This record gives sequence, C-alpha cells and structure tokens, in this order.
Amino acid sequence: MTTVTALAGRIPVTRLTPAVPDPRWHPKAFEGEVVPFRATVFREGHDRVGAMLVINGPSGVEQRHRMAPLAPGTDRWEALVRLDETGEWRWHVTGFDDEIATWRHDAGVKIDAGVDVELMYEVGARLVERAAAETDRPRAVRKRLTALAGALRDGEASPADRRALVDAPVLAEFDARPLARLSTDSPEQRLLVERRRAGVGSWYEFFPRSEGAKRQKDGTWKSGTFRTAQKRLDGVAAMGFDVVYLPPIHPIGVTNRKGPNNTLDPGPGDPGSPWAIGGPQKDGSAGGHDAVHPDLGTLADFRAFVRRANQLGIEVALDLALQASPDHPWVAEHPEWFTVLPDGTIRFAENPPKKYQDIYPVNFDDDPQGIFDEVLRIVRHWMKQGVRIFRVDNPHTKPLAFWERLIGAVIADDPGVVFLAEAFTRPAMMQALAMAGFQQSYSYFTWRNTKAELEEFLTQVSQETADFMRPNLFVNTPDILTEYLQFGGPAAFTVRATIAATAAPLWGVYSGFELFESVARPGAEEAIDNEKYEYKPRDFAAAEAEGRSLALYLGILNRIRAEHPALGQLRNIRFHASDDDSVLVYSKHLDGRFTPDGEDDTLIVVANVDPHSVRETTVHLDLEAIGLEAGARFEVDDLVTGSRWEWGPSNYVRLDAFTRPAHILHVRRGSDA
Repeated sequence: MTTVTALAGRIPVTRLTPAVPDPRWHPKAFEGEVVPFRATVFREGHDRVGAMLVINGPSGVEQRHRMAPLAPGTDRWEALVRLDETGEWRWHVTGFDDEIATWRHDAGVKIDAGVDVELMYEVGARLVERAAAETDRPRAVRKRLTALAGALRDGEASPADRRALVDAPVLAEFDARPLARLSTDSPEQRLLVERRRAGVGSWYEFFPRSEGAKRQKDGTWKSGTFRTAQKRLDGVAAMGFDVVYLPPIHPIGVTNRKGPNNTLDPGPGDPGSPWAIGGPQKDGSAGGHDAVHPDLGTLADFRAFVRRANQLGIEVALDLALQASPDHPWVAEHPEWFTVLPDGTIRFAENPPKKYQDIYPVNFDDDPQGIFDEVLRIVRHWMKQGVRIFRVDNPHTKPLAFWERLIGAVIADDPGVVFLAEAFTRPAMMQALAMAGFQQSYSYFTWRNTKAELEEFLTQVSQETADFMRPNLFVNTPDILTEYLQFGGPAAFTVRATIAATAAPLWGVYSGFELFESVARPGAEEAIDNEKYEYKPRDFAAAEAEGRSLALYLGILNRIRAEHPALGQLRNIRFHASDDDSVLVYSKHLDGRFTPDGEDDTLIVVANVDPHSVRETTVHLDLEAIGLEAGARFEVDDLVTGSRWEWGPSNYVRLDAFTRPAHILHVRRGSDA
C-alpha cells in the first residue's frame, strides 16, 4: 500500500507574496517600505476561514498581523506591514478555521429567519466559554467572555438585546487572537530589507571635469577638478538631490581616443570618453580603475569631495564600468581577459550601430576567478574612499553569476552598499539582475510618454515586479535624449520631471536637463556636442536669472517628496480615469498607520502628457482608493502654486502645456482641513 504525504495542510495556504519568479532568490524591500503580504487561504464547504501573518524581524521580535480579505470570491488575504529594520526577515501565514466568524454568520442568518434560534445562542455560548478557558488570554477579557456566554443563554432578555450580542464589542478580541481548532502554517519565507537609500533617492549626474573647466587663449581647455566640482554641490543640494552620480573618474586612454560627437579624429586637447578607462597618470605610468584622472586631482581631493557632499546630505555614487581602453594596465598584464581576433587584434566594443573603438570589453570566460578578484579589490578600494553606491555600466553584457558573486561578497562586507544597474535590455535579463542582487535598475521609463504607455509601465513596475526590482526613473542620460524632449519644449521637461519625481521613490536627472538642453546629434538619440567627448561647462546662475532654468521647479519637486511620505513608496500608485487620452491621473496614498503624524497622506497627480497643447477635461477619482468614502467632497491644495479647490468624484481641470502642464494636489485631512 502506497503512503502519500499531503502537502496542502488542513487549511490550504498557497500563493504567498512577496515572492520572486525564481525560488533560488528571495524578495526584498527597503527600510520604511510598506509591504503588502498576501496569501490565498480557503477550505472546503462554507465555514469561514481566517489568515494570520506571523513575521520575525532581524532582531528576533515577532509580530502577528490579522490579514484582511481582498476581493470577494478570490480567497486572497492581505496585511500591510511597514518594515523598519534592515536585515533578513522571516515570515509565514497561518490559515485557520474561524469558528467565531462562522458562528456569527450562521447566527445572523438563522436568528433573523427564526430558525434554530436557541441552538445558535447555545453554540455561541459554548464557543466563548471555550475561549474564556484559555489561560493565555488576558484575565479581563476572559471575564467579559464568561459574561457574554451567560447573556447568550438568558432567555428572559428581549429578542433585540440578545440579537445584539452576536455583534458584541468583546468579540473583537478574536481579531488578534482567533478561536480555531484547525490551522495550517505555510512554509517559512524570507525577505531581505535593505537600507532606505536602496529604495528612495533623488539622483543628479554631472561630469566633474566640466565643472570649472575653462577654455584657454589657444583654444584648448583646462579641465575642471574635484575642487572646482565641489562648488557645484551647493547647487545640487539646493535642488534637493541626495545622490550625486559621477561618470568614471579614472585616467582615459589615448589610443583610439574619441573626438567631439564620437568622431575618430580627436584634437590634441580633446579629453576623450571617461568610459575608455585606463591611461597615463601624472608620472606617466598607466592607471586603471583604482586611479583618478590626473586632471581631476588626487585621491585625497576625491575624498574631500565625498566629505563635502556628505556634509550637504548627499551621497556620492561612482560609475563601475568593467571595460578597458587599449592603454589600460590590464591589456598588458592580463591579455587573457580580452577577446583576441584571428588577425591578432583585440575586439573592441560594439552596440550596433554604435561602435566604441576606444574600449575593449572584458571576456569573463578564460580567467573568471582572476577577474572576480580584481573587480572585488577595486570596489573595496572605492568603498574605503567613502563610496557606498555604484552605478554599474551595462551589467547585462557580463555574466549574471559574476554579479551575484560580486554583490554578495560586497554586501557581506557592508550590507548598505547599493548597486544601480544600467541595463537597458530585455526584460528577462533586467529582472534577473535585480533578483541576483542589484538594488536598483534603470528602466524603460525614458521611452514611455503617452498616457497608455505610462499607465502600463508604472503598473508593471509598482505591482508585478516590485517584490524584487526597483526602477530608478531617470529623465535623461548622456546617452538618451528622446524625441519627446527634443521636440516638446520646456513643457516636456516639466511633465517628465513631475511624473518621475512623484510616480516612484527613485528618480534621476543628468546635468543640463534643468537648462532644457534638447538639441540632438543628427540621426541620434543623444545630445549634440555630447559631454561624453568634450568639456561642457554650464552657467546655471545666468540661466536661472534669465528664466531659462527648471532648477527651482526641480527643487520644489524634491521638497514635496521630502514632505510627503506617500511619495516614498513604490507599490501605492493607483490610476484614475480622465476623459482625455492625453491627461494622466494617478494617486499615491499612505494610510495614517504608516505616517509620522498619524494622518493619511494622499497626493493626486494630474499631468498633460501632450507638451504642445492646452487640455480641458474631467477627471474621475476612485475615492475608496485614496481612503475616502464614495461621493465625498474634500479640499485639495496644489503644492506647486498654492491654489486650493473643492473636489469630489468628478472634477474639471485645465492644463496648459505652456504655463502649468501638471497639478500635484494634496488632499486635506484632519488638522489640514
């Protein structure tokens, strides 16, 4: 006779989330994130079931959260929990037969119908007596339950008084401490909570060599330095950015150096691309990934730059690009780290139609351990200089297993180190990089511009992949100047910044965005006179004085982000309807249980995504999605202009692309109202 062990348990508990598509890895969250824990819990027949989330933080403190049912008929249950401790959390869901809920349902139906009335009261009395006998319940509660049992049996009481006992307040005791004979625990689950900067941040990218660069009388340029770049940090801080990302700061190769606009004929003073890593140092020797470009200064100057940034509340993110110029020390010392072609030359990098003759990609197959050891050494070297964030260039062109090993080794040294994947690639690879360890990822946001595209994209990243992948919504990069920005004018820049800053807790800007830089190299999706190949000093103060700058608005966006905790969450975006296909409407709502002041925080964003027109339309709100009753009237404040309106389920809006293409509205509640 064959014996088979049942896996389901007496009360089946299935489909637990947070989860990742591949069980080899585990889901993650960031410190302060409100995470929806969900499970499917059911049983045979019609008796009621319940679900309890049991979760243990890294310090060992256990929390128990009664889960609430989601849509009727789905058997899905949910508990929202704010995770405030970094490290590994362990959790499971207990499914149980909810005897009190079953009795209350049956008693309500039968007593109201005059069927088995006394039997129903006796069943209830015996249940609460059993609960009152449980010595782990508080003494005061046990006394109240004993009294309730007596009242249920009191045939002299009026029918109305006895019927009210089915909903007696003391029965709320069973929400936290249910009465159940049958229960099943799901398998234990794991969830990694990383530091808050892994999930929340406002990034600003600039080239330090351009900050303070000056053209000399002979037409050549004198490079900016870390010391001159420090002066830009005050402006970045004034705009509210808290991460400064620097492209590679290492010596740049001379061989095959690129000239302006990616040409192959550089002039004698052209600086070359910072991504062509490896070139002459001040003493003439070749420097690589652990050196700083001599024009920028010294390693001590870099540390001073990092200290000044930290004083301003800014972290420095450094580029990690695993490639080499022909002049990199690796080429001579480790030729096995590159691909040699039949003609004896080393293969340079290509991303058709783009060619990078100044860069050799690394071949990870001939000496994987040697490459791993060297890259780990380099990362640890920069960690010693005060860097805890790395923006990784094209990680999708390197083996996934390499990144899993590297990030794992680095996190073992310092769990607070953050890696951002610049992986504009196929979804499978992009998502696998996130599962394998990357805390953040660039995304397709840059190319999602219409209302329909944005709703689909933002739904995916906030709901479908949020358990393991965090999008950083960069509005532009040195490589990406979309047609939307090229031809949309200032309105396009305003709209893109508004959506990026409010739709997700991570967003980023590359320098020049605030100056509406929009001229592309013909036939390309990148800026003309690209800063990757030349110095590009900017007069930010003059632009602001002349009204040609978005800097003030970017500062307003970051201030709003800092003041409203709802914007520090990824999973809470909800979309609402409008009668215009160019007017995007979404909300970010955070329940008062999770806010510092104990009051709900709700923002509504209404954006005209057509940068060439004025749009007048009606927006229709799902009020329950923002914590309001159906049909409610309420006041909203425009957090940019200070205007105030009374709103309700349906509301007229007028969005002029040329003056004010978007509203960021705060719903007034409690002490605000």
